[in-house]
Amino acid sequence: MWKKLSVSVLSALMICVSVTSCDDDKTEDTPVYPNVDRHDKLPSDIIKVTPATDIYPPILHKTDEFENPVPLDSAINTSGAEDSPFILPDGNTMYFFFTPDVRKSAEEQLFDDVTGVWVSHKVGCSWTDAERVWLQDPGKLALDGAVSIQGTEMWFASAREGYEGVNMFTSELVEGKWKNWTYSGDRLMKEIQIGEVHIHNDDLYFHSGRTGGSGGYDVWVTSRSGDLWSDPVNISAVNTYETEGWPYISADGNELWFLRYYLGSPAIYRSKKIGGNWAAPELIISQFAGEPTLDDAGNLYFVHHFYENSVMIEADIYYCARKTTK
Repeated sequence: MWKKLSVSVLSALMICVSVTSCDDDKTEDTPVYPNVDRHDKLPSDIIKVTPATDIYPPILHKTDEFENPVPLDSAINTSGAEDSPFILPDGNTMYFFFTPDVRKSAEEQLFDDVTGVWVSHKVGCSWTDAERVWLQDPGKLALDGAVSIQGTEMWFASAREGYEGVNMFTSELVEGKWKNWTYSGDRLMKEIQIGEVHIHNDDLYFHSGRTGGSGGYDVWVTSRSGDLWSDPVNISAVNTYETEGWPYISADGNELWFLRYYLGSPAIYRSKKIGGNWAAPELIISQFAGEPTLDDAGNLYFVHHFYENSVMIEADIYYCARKTTK
């Protein structure tokens, strides 16, 4: 079973902490957060998995388009779990979810100061050491992940005090900091029943097990007009009776990337829009690969989970360079 850290870990928490007021949508002008180093929380008994020791390495099926997948460097990947990547269009900023030890319970992760969203920037050919992205007021509890960003708008999943279960929130980039986090609303969460999302212009692509689908999770889209969201449309061309989810739309809107199972493990598929319609999906990468995200150059990033004895032990962010067309 695909262990989705940014959702399964959050879902396991299902916190609804008693608080005097639900004012999570507001931030202080000068919040003071812990000064944390995620490497200090890495367990000493975990040996970093490498491609040479990976029992089930990712398999590339589109060798005519992409170079073979390789893990990003140690500024991003550790012996912990890096998951839910999101690359900005210029290819120079990577957001991801991190937790130091997948064996820890959600409650333990909640208090470790490092489980959550992190960001790294590419300078030249190297990534900078990742920094924590705080999406909650200091002293308040939250487990955040599953980031999608468009311009100065961020969408993210969060289990946080004052709310029951896992919900989607938005945040606004203000003077280089993410602020003004806001609950996405009952229309999206309770009526439309969105899961993880990708925002593209005013279209919100998401997966959901809502009624009316093909079975399992399906990929859907709803459109924004002002503060209103349209009734969701099932993207039937890519959905089956099993699970399709964790969608990503290319910047030009002509490629829909998503997760589907292949030979028993998660794999990455792509559907191209041809003549205004989504074509039959094609397999891109298989064997414990998921959550694709691309830069404007078409380079592919995704999460790869490492398994041993049917247990997920670690996760890294991988990269497939787009081959240059001659």
